[in-house]
Amino acid sequence: MPVRLGSSRLLSSGRLAGRRVGIVSNPASVDAAFTHVVDALLAAPGVIVGAIFGPQHGFRSDVQDNMIETPHASDSARRVPVFSLYSETREPTAEMLKHIDLLVIDLQDIGARIYTYIYTMANCLRACARHGVDVIVCDRPNPIGGVEVEGPMLVAGWESFVGQFPIPMRHGMTIGELARMFNEHFAIHARLEVIPMEGWSRHLYGDATGHPFVMPSPNIPTLDSAIVYPGTVLFEGTLASEGRGTTRPFELVGAPWVEAERFAATMNARRLPGVHLRAAVFEPTFQKHAKVTCGGCQIHVVDRAAFRPVLTGVALIDEMRAADPSAFAWRPPPYEYEHDKEPIDILAGSPALREAIDAGVRAEELAQTWAIDNQPFTALRERFLLYS
Repeated sequence: MPVRLGSSRLLSSGRLAGRRVGIVSNPASVDAAFTHVVDALLAAPGVIVGAIFGPQHGFRSDVQDNMIETPHASDSARRVPVFSLYSETREPTAEMLKHIDLLVIDLQDIGARIYTYIYTMANCLRACARHGVDVIVCDRPNPIGGVEVEGPMLVAGWESFVGQFPIPMRHGMTIGELARMFNEHFAIHARLEVIPMEGWSRHLYGDATGHPFVMPSPNIPTLDSAIVYPGTVLFEGTLASEGRGTTRPFELVGAPWVEAERFAATMNARRLPGVHLRAAVFEPTFQKHAKVTCGGCQIHVVDRAAFRPVLTGVALIDEMRAADPSAFAWRPPPYEYEHDKEPIDILAGSPALREAIDAGVRAEELAQTWAIDNQPFTALRERFLLYS
């Protein structure tokens, strides 16, 4: 039997009858039968869908690149206003909320601190707290499991739209669990209810849930890309390619100055857990190094339980820097509405990662410090976990 989503449980309860509902969703907001949550709400007896809200990349996830705002619109098929929360505003305004008395959030997170949908959710909680609107978050599986916690913590002073709260890069929580933490521990104080799933266990990856993998955003095409993303997303803070513009974004990494076979052999000699790095040469069609040949590797996860995506991503960066320190460079601002801080610093959550790599500290050494730094968070998250 497939995992039963929070949205399915909410819709079957009949509790929404007579309510004017707003829904935050995108194309991944479907159930096991591929029914989209907006269509399910429209078909539910007595439910009035007053507004649709879309996160980064848009309600239809049709905006390919990051940092491209999406406009407000009207859904001609459903005849409902569509408000973009990645536009001149990143949280619902009073004008938008006047269409509804309840906001339902049904977004697919992928388990990484910098994935912006969890901050769209946090912004919705703030706006609804301010304007007296109830919020229901429908829980969904963390597609990369809910056991492992890994990577650097965000440090106070380095908050941004890709990191609002001090949590590690791989947080090991569901979006519903994060909603509870954000609202209670970080004192948003919205009138929040989280609808848990049925049948989900923390060790389950997305392909063990009985649900289809629908791209949560344009550059997460497969579960494989989601599994590696918490590490290789750090390449967005460099001038090396994270594989955007290829059919395997975040699984392929490389740069024009890298010789693929030598690089892959050096990486595999490090014996990183649960992974094989296969030499690969690719030519991105857009974004960094478009139409330029890049050498590097494809990340093949051979043991999910052992694999450490952040360790692997940082090791790839420090090895790529070592391949040619004169060619390697950190990406300059702006990045995700930050115009002064270096992109790698807001991705990593502080300058510490960049400074360590520049000083020649290897990823394996950094991983030992993350494990210590993450202990208070690991204890905190226990208060908000909903599943064994």
